[in-house]
Amino acid sequence: MSPAATVPELLAAGAPDAVAIQGAGAPDATYADLRAAVEALAGQLRGAGISANDRVALVLSNGPAMAAAFLAAAAAGTAAPLNPRYREEELALSFEELGVRVVVAASDAEEIPAIPGVRRLDLQSDSDGLALTLSENGEPLAATPGPPPSPDDVALVLQTSGTTSRPKTVPLTHANLGVSAANIAESLALTAADRCLMVMPLFHIHGLIAGLLAPLSAGGAVACPGDFNAFRFFEWLDAFEPTWYTAVPTMHQLVLSRASRHSETLARANLRFVRSSSAPLPPVVLERIEETFGAPMIEAYGMTEATHQMTAQPLPPGLRKPGSVGRPTGIELAVLDPAGDPLPPHERGEVSIRGASVTAAYEANPEANADAFTDAGWFRTGDEGELDEDGYLFLTGRLKELINRGGEKVAPREVEEVILRHPAVRQAVCFALPHATLGEDVAAAVIRNDGADLAESAVRDLCSEHLAPFKVPRTVVFVDEIPVGPTGKLQRIGLAERLGLG
Repeated sequence: MSPAATVPELLAAGAPDAVAIQGAGAPDATYADLRAAVEALAGQLRGAGISANDRVALVLSNGPAMAAAFLAAAAAGTAAPLNPRYREEELALSFEELGVRVVVAASDAEEIPAIPGVRRLDLQSDSDGLALTLSENGEPLAATPGPPPSPDDVALVLQTSGTTSRPKTVPLTHANLGVSAANIAESLALTAADRCLMVMPLFHIHGLIAGLLAPLSAGGAVACPGDFNAFRFFEWLDAFEPTWYTAVPTMHQLVLSRASRHSETLARANLRFVRSSSAPLPPVVLERIEETFGAPMIEAYGMTEATHQMTAQPLPPGLRKPGSVGRPTGIELAVLDPAGDPLPPHERGEVSIRGASVTAAYEANPEANADAFTDAGWFRTGDEGELDEDGYLFLTGRLKELINRGGEKVAPREVEEVILRHPAVRQAVCFALPHATLGEDVAAAVIRNDGADLAESAVRDLCSEHLAPFKVPRTVVFVDEIPVGPTGKLQRIGLAERLGLG
């Protein structure tokens, strides 16, 4: 089947009376219900002045309402989902950088900044299902009809942290989303009989594309009970009877930590497979998940700029090679040398991609585009790897300074700029610290001003005031000097080891 050209077209895949979205304690929503809810919300967004490519920020917790709001924002304009754990300062900066015109939030959300030119709309439910409405200052908005989006319209914008102080903005078109959803659905052999248990956040490319759009593109169902909670995971497993779920390795590890208490639920579970992506999967976690659920673990490799998935291990009886992240799924992939030429099998270089799911360019960032895109159209991922003779990709290292904390990405300079606000700090560098369960955690090395008295807790407290919790350094070390490379430039990669922390 051809990929959907737009998000509304993707939603047409499901039979009208088939279950599309499920929530905790709410009646099942059919595809007819979901399409009606999306069109109603999209009409209200148009009534608020939103049209194609206008930015609609979504600051909402996981659930059927967030799923419907995302689909509606993409249908009427451009969805810009943001982490609801962001502080007011972080949200305000994202609104500015993304050019947000409207923000959709829960009526009781307190950290939404009031910014001139940005309208706040509250998402309210008239029932336990998908009877949703948008209101402004307590008054429901009138709906306005409008044309359907085109494949080249930007459906989704996400910010991806990089090595610079500010995130890069990644615009993804309706066509990008449709192609990626279809690629994932094909690689997992998804059908209308499948049901995904959504545990990934819906402000993350992983959850949006693999957890939501891929199953909907196959006419299947998505159980979306709320934000991930390891204590309720097995309750959800029993209640919704999913055929699969997708998560980051830290979530899988939390599930495993509770598994021994739920042997009866596990005996009833009937997962066809489990999927992992967004961070390296430790082999022992893969083995324990397969033993626990009696289902294959499918590891995938993705990134925002590729509209998520780039490679994946094949389902059985296909060959899954230990240590590999699988083969390309619907895109072209090569390992390039520094000159931009493809390398032969078993030679290490920069993993690079091109294809219909890859963003055309970063937004308003010519320097980043010049670094990331080659003249031949390859997008450089910043990851080091090698291909074998069968086309399986093995990741061998990182070329980026980005910190991957259990699937949540942290830009080091963003943390450094906050630490440097403290009057007792002369210099600060943020870097990745190896972590047994997260893969990497956030650490910082700090040089105090002469004679200054500064405690580790004060640094963390300052960061907590301005940054989301996952960006706050768990380890702060005070040093007399910070090691630099031969050119005098800070080298964050490998700094933990050089400081004796690795």
